[in-house]
Amino acid sequence: MVEIKKLLIIGCGNMGGAMLAGWLAAGYDPARFAVLDPALGDAPEGVALYRSPEEAETAGDHDAVLLGFKPQQLGALAPGLQSLTSEGVVVYSLLAGLTLAQLETAFPGARAHVRVMPNLASRINKSPIILLEKGLQPPERSIAYEFFDSLGTALWLDDEGQFDLVTALAGSGPGFVYRFIDALVGAAVELGLVREQAEALALSMVEGASALAAGETISPGELAERVASPGGMTREGLNVLDKDEALHKLLVETLQATAERGAQLSAGSD
Repeated sequence: MVEIKKLLIIGCGNMGGAMLAGWLAAGYDPARFAVLDPALGDAPEGVALYRSPEEAETAGDHDAVLLGFKPQQLGALAPGLQSLTSEGVVVYSLLAGLTLAQLETAFPGARAHVRVMPNLASRINKSPIILLEKGLQPPERSIAYEFFDSLGTALWLDDEGQFDLVTALAGSGPGFVYRFIDALVGAAVELGLVREQAEALALSMVEGASALAAGETISPGELAERVASPGGMTREGLNVLDKDEALHKLLVETLQATAERGAQLSAGSD
């Protein structure tokens, strides 16, 4: 049974670093993790840092790897990682767009292959984590679920055909939310507020609205209706967003373009 006794993170950039920080914040022993990254300045205290596959192979004490480099680098890097992904090792992949079949081809010696899609809120243990696997036994699925659920809220996906879409929503979604917050701030500044004031108000508003929505049993759409009294200020603003379903259509286009990019990455397009 694979218990993720020690995880080797290969490529510890923004996302890998956020996940590592989240696991440490959740109370996991730093000795349970190691990092292979020639460019990383340093690793958190207690986490081993290797500069080459040969150095990591010499340590040879991991039972799982997390691939955190760019998807386009798979072809160049995979041949040199074979010794680190065999002998019963489970491969967990953050490589957007790359399918389980592609992971199996790249790392044929692995015990199992798991696609993982978090977002940067892993750092504060508030990320959705989408999981899709091939090769894990039911008890091993439970172990993997518990491990990744500590970063927020984990969810097993059974249909790989939906992976690019859930990635667009839950993985790329924070970027869209940040852009919306920035647009709110910019609009308020254009209408007369000082930027620092507008940004503080927008961030506080979004934090509170999100926390309230997460704790409610009614939908966000219903919450919007409850905020908007007939003939009031909020209703007038919602009328602008709702006109001709402009916001809905824009977000459908946004998610579709994002998901299609995942398919292009899978097909090897630049």
